[in-house]
Amino acid sequence: MSDDSLNIYESAATTLGLFNSPCLAKVELRVTCKGISDRDALSKPDPCVLIKMQSHGQWLEVDRTEVIRSSISPTFSKVFTLDFYFEEVQRLRYELYDISSSHNGIKEADFLGAMECTLGQIVSQRKLSRPLLKQGNTVGKSFIMVTAEELTGNDDYVELSFSARKLDDKDFFSKSDPFLEIFRINDDSSLQLVHRTETVMNNLNPVWKTFKTSLNSLCSGDHDRPLKCTVWDWDSNGKHDFIGEFQATFKEMRGAMDGRQVQWECINPKYKIKKKNYKNSGIVILNQCKVIHSVFDCHLFSQVAIDFTASNGDPHNSCSLHYIHPYQPNEYLKALVAVGEICQDYDSMMKRQLCFLFLQVSHDFAVNFNEENPECAGIQGVVEAYQNCLPKLQLYGPTNIAPIIQKVARSASQEMHTKEAMQYFILLILTDGVITDMADTREAIVQASHLPMSIIIVGVGSADFSDMQMLDGDDGILRSPKGEPCLRDIVQFVPFRNFKHGSPAELAKTVLAEVPNQVVDYYNNKGIKPKVPSEFESSRTFAP
Repeated sequence: MSDDSLNIYESAATTLGLFNSPCLAKVELRVTCKGISDRDALSKPDPCVLIKMQSHGQWLEVDRTEVIRSSISPTFSKVFTLDFYFEEVQRLRYELYDISSSHNGIKEADFLGAMECTLGQIVSQRKLSRPLLKQGNTVGKSFIMVTAEELTGNDDYVELSFSARKLDDKDFFSKSDPFLEIFRINDDSSLQLVHRTETVMNNLNPVWKTFKTSLNSLCSGDHDRPLKCTVWDWDSNGKHDFIGEFQATFKEMRGAMDGRQVQWECINPKYKIKKKNYKNSGIVILNQCKVIHSVFDCHLFSQVAIDFTASNGDPHNSCSLHYIHPYQPNEYLKALVAVGEICQDYDSMMKRQLCFLFLQVSHDFAVNFNEENPECAGIQGVVEAYQNCLPKLQLYGPTNIAPIIQKVARSASQEMHTKEAMQYFILLILTDGVITDMADTREAIVQASHLPMSIIIVGVGSADFSDMQMLDGDDGILRSPKGEPCLRDIVQFVPFRNFKHGSPAELAKTVLAEVPNQVVDYYNNKGIKPKVPSEFESSRTFAP
């Protein structure tokens, strides 16, 4: 890399704080509450907890627990997975609501209290217990406890599908309303709730919905760790009737991976002692056990597309987003370095990026002007190629994104039909947001949603990004002009201006917020088990 390009790269990286990026770990948070006061004298509360994170002075909802009916001391089965940055103060707020059974909306729910802390406090103490503050910050009698567990190196998930037959009938005028709880037995013999199924009403032969949990949550990666499984008969007053229990291990559950069923007798210890002819209180059956491998078991193959059209302004004009300055990075360089550094950490091809610029519908080309070998050596190589080509270009319109998406989609389509099916493509598009082929772009995204491919769009500058936000399917399913829906959400839009003065941690979290699940969902939907990278050597080239 030339000295000028290196200086520009270092200037951009220093401005963004990338040379001092904090260390990262993933943690799982679990929530329990104690002593929730009854606001309604005739019934117990139906609690739900919202977790919020502070960003730019505002509290943004990260996720929420399930609603537990009629409980003053709920243990929620919902697990929150967050990225923990050791050197950053990540402020969290937990809000407890009573959500009536007639609706699930927060707006009409009763606020019961809140607790604020930092993620670092929870991680350092492992278990953080504090009183919930009511309106006016008055201390109430209710407490919330948050437990943190750092994820191990195994990021695999497991999908389980349970049913039961001939469960004991605990109700006089109807049949039992069973639900199943699974607990991990820790080394200190304490129990950690892993999952609670939904309640199947009035049924002694329930089939519970398939659920997914991390292997770390289920058994801490130890396939022989004992699991305690309990079946209850749900009662509206919260005093559920015990039906029976059994112990299992993930090693036993794996027997259901080849299509066979695994089953356990559900035992009530009191009945076993008191009743001479007692056999069991029913049979619990595992119908399916499916391991979903993590995103890092496949090649993530990154490509970068930079918008070099006339709407960005003349690069010789200081108002241009591509303004050529000998020492200071322009807006595109700042965005390219910030987001590119994040993406290349997950690129499996030795941090080599394919980089294209797009001008018109028929004119996309390699930023290094080498169509035979468009690869650049990491983001620093992309920066150098960008700097070298910038003075040689004349900017024109229109701004068409669809051809670039289609170009990457052709490679993804070829990969889908190979035996290995191991490469997953991530297209990073940097644009000022003023695109002229919205209909074609929608069509291209819908078609790409069937392929091993994700798209990250970074909005550069201060334009109206409403079109870009529409492409991100967070507010609804994106459809083609013909009405065909996306098979899955593959687009993540990031307005760079929101993070230009923020921390690299916030930017990284937003850029990568959806990609891991998108990759896992693709392989899961296709029933493909990716090989580990050491078993695969790619000799394929990028599609013309």
